[in-house]
Amino acid sequence: MKLLIVDDEVIIRQGLSTVIKWEENGFTLLEPAASAEEALLRIPEEKPDIILTDIRMTGMSGIEMAGKVKPTCPDIEIIILSGYEEFSYAQQAIREGINDYLLKNSRPGDIMAAVLRAQKRIEEKRAAKRQGEEHQNAFRFKQLERMLRSEQAVSEQEAEELLRLHPELRIATDWESLELWIVSADVPLPAIPEAGQALVEAGRLLKEALACVILDAEEGWLLIFRSGQTGAIRTMRLAMERAEQVLGFRLFAAAGLPARDILRLRESLRTAEQAAAYRYLLGESGMIRYEDVKERRGMRTVCSLEEEEALTAVLRSGDKAKLDRWIADMLGAIRRDPDATPPTMTAYLHSCMVASLRWLERAAASVGRTTQGLPKPESFEMNELALRPGEVLGRMLSAVMSEYELLSGGRNAAIETAVAYIREHLDQTLSLAQLAAQAHMNPNYFSELFKKETGKNYIEFVTEARMEWAVRLLRETPAKVSEIAKRVGYEDIKHFNKLFKRHTGETPSSFRDK
Repeated sequence: MKLLIVDDEVIIRQGLSTVIKWEENGFTLLEPAASAEEALLRIPEEKPDIILTDIRMTGMSGIEMAGKVKPTCPDIEIIILSGYEEFSYAQQAIREGINDYLLKNSRPGDIMAAVLRAQKRIEEKRAAKRQGEEHQNAFRFKQLERMLRSEQAVSEQEAEELLRLHPELRIATDWESLELWIVSADVPLPAIPEAGQALVEAGRLLKEALACVILDAEEGWLLIFRSGQTGAIRTMRLAMERAEQVLGFRLFAAAGLPARDILRLRESLRTAEQAAAYRYLLGESGMIRYEDVKERRGMRTVCSLEEEEALTAVLRSGDKAKLDRWIADMLGAIRRDPDATPPTMTAYLHSCMVASLRWLERAAASVGRTTQGLPKPESFEMNELALRPGEVLGRMLSAVMSEYELLSGGRNAAIETAVAYIREHLDQTLSLAQLAAQAHMNPNYFSELFKKETGKNYIEFVTEARMEWAVRLLRETPAKVSEIAKRVGYEDIKHFNKLFKRHTGETPSSFRDK
């Protein structure tokens, strides 16, 4: 906080500036003023938080100065420091809004105590003001969000109230309109806690560049702002680039139809949501407008017999790289289709998944087996399939390929890969989800397949592998038991000892002694 000392006696100014350790107590000491007139000239520019002033000075008194400061700067705390003890001065000081009254012969500790009290009052006022502003903003945004999401009719009076709360959305000329954009990223913005401060700064940059209202959405933000005849593409792109630099990752923006007034923003939101669904199909540019996709008619929703045969040939090969290429080529063709829409794309992909399962079921039936452990297409949300089709298809079709290898009597390459990964990372945390991801499988299916292939569940297998490694280390190295425990992945020495004894029948120390 900034402190200004005002006194016409140089010895007093110097004494107050040097005797008391202002900086050590968190205050920035401004250059002292030699008169009330000088202080009044400097206050608007230097903006002190606290003024420590004499009463009687050449020219204007400290109380007169306070009477001029308080009407325009009511939040400044003023402390009178006087050599006079007359009660009339204290009374007049109170009338002028002065916050504390001390004698010049007060000890430095008393002066600092008064200044600290002033600091506390300032902080309490600022906290109350921030809280009030937050409540007011929350109310403003809630009213606008309620209007956007509600299906109830909005009266002209209610619309005018919204414009009073959000004057930046009031259209001033015939050539202006309101733009509504949905801004998101590959990961929902609220789910990135480590980017908290960066998100605040990115939001500030967007608000500053667009003079927009920002509302929280499920996966990101809703931006609403006024735009002229030339539209908002260039301005929006520049604002997005600045926000991306702060965040360190790419953003995606989708715009609905422009609105001629605040009531038509509902249609803007509906069409912006439709445009936002194209993030996978058209998201490479980072920006999509509803007007660019509204004429799309949709692609085929069912894979052909030839496509089904090509897919099953890849699955039969057991070649994971070939499957990845097939998925990439198929998705590339979809993205190049000028009529593809998110609903028709997901329907087509769903048909491919169903076709692969039908083929696997026929293969299983031919050898008297079933495929109940596989994930079903309906277990994947359509929204997930629309946003991350490569990932969803990869998991599903890799599981089908692995199951077919089991049916055909071959060794399961995915489980072999997982076993190799376990043996290479025994000193690290090994979760089921982590191992399933390495094998590109659903965790539940991976767990069942792993036990079928190895005869043990993954926890038993990992524990046994770690104990075998610990046995070798105890036999072949002089390392301490505690060091060996950490090397094989256990921070808790007691837990390691318990598992080792269960595995060998002896404690690590007894085993080494023998």
